[in-house]
Amino acid sequence: METTIKISSDIKKILDRLKLHERETYNDIIEVLLEDHLDLNEETKKEIKEARKSIEKGEFYTEEEVERMFGLK
Repeated sequence: METTIKISSDIKKILDRLKLHERETYNDIIEVLLEDHLDLNEETKKEIKEARKSIEKGEFYTEEEVERMFGLK
């Protein structure tokens, strides 16, 4: 099913710049943007979960420790 959406001329200009070739459709561009967003979002969630596990295990440095490591204090 196809539908029509309304976008501003500024957004249209951005989409035009994102085209890899002249015949690429706006649908193609939006699809790639959505896929990238969803992939990044899932990867980010995974990294946050892993970081929380590390923190719970005590696997982190305090601000003071990092400052000493880099000779900032």
